[in-house]
Amino acid sequence: MTTATLDVNQPATPPAFQHLSTGRRVKNGIATALVWLAFLVAVIPLVWVLVSVLARGAHMVANADWWQQSLGGLLGDDVGGGVYHAIYGSLVQSLMCAVIAVPIGLLVAIYLVEYGRGRLAKATTFMVDILSGVPSIVAALFIYAMWITTLGFNRSGFAVSLALVLLMLPVVVRSSEDMLRLVPDELREASYALGIPKWKTIVKIVIPTALSGILTGIMLALARVMGETAPVLVLVGYSGYINYDLFSGEMASLPLLMNSERVSNPSPIGTDRIWGAALTLVIIIALFNLAATLLSRLVAPKKK
Repeated sequence: MTTATLDVNQPATPPAFQHLSTGRRVKNGIATALVWLAFLVAVIPLVWVLVSVLARGAHMVANADWWQQSLGGLLGDDVGGGVYHAIYGSLVQSLMCAVIAVPIGLLVAIYLVEYGRGRLAKATTFMVDILSGVPSIVAALFIYAMWITTLGFNRSGFAVSLALVLLMLPVVVRSSEDMLRLVPDELREASYALGIPKWKTIVKIVIPTALSGILTGIMLALARVMGETAPVLVLVGYSGYINYDLFSGEMASLPLLMNSERVSNPSPIGTDRIWGAALTLVIIIALFNLAATLLSRLVAPKKK
């Protein structure tokens, strides 16, 4: 009988890339430099914009009245007021959009992943791809033609929400579809092996497993539509007072307030309000992104 001896000083597996040629090292250095250059090209403008908004809008946001008052009754040169009415309008319009877009988008994603076969699934995917590339002004004009011109409804915050649905829906579908496809097929097969119907497998197994990523995609899509300008310019008028009725009357929002101050109030006070509203919108979107991160961690499947 022979016994194989193993040298403990000799590594079991030789280290990868132990001997690199000079040409490979040069190529690796060039690729690394290009990646860092692309990173700086993307980050520097972003940091520049954030610093500019903070520097010019911080003094407006730091005032407590900015969050508690509206601009009702104030003239262009009057000091004071706030954006309470615009914050309310932005949140209500976006949340109404989410109430409509999220269920539809999630059901479409479930159909494409779990049931989608044949021409209908291909047509649905094709339409989602087209909808994801539709400019916001086109969505606003479509809702104006259908909701206001054809059906005879008035311009309102709800019309804005309908236009935002067209912009939010493809994002929800794509993000939910990607998360559902990441669920391992072994989980589905194990459920089927126990005799559980497909619909219950989707509700009890697939969706809870992918819920973390789905919620993150929904929150990011909601943060995206909050900053859209074209729908509010076309579908609702600006009001310096707060309007609690989403279905009638003029309603302010942060993008609409910035445009109104730019057009009708080019004074230094109007400029300060524009920068303050811009910083307020950045803060709200950042809070939505933070909420998306926290929700994804709370509902993520726990490892045992």
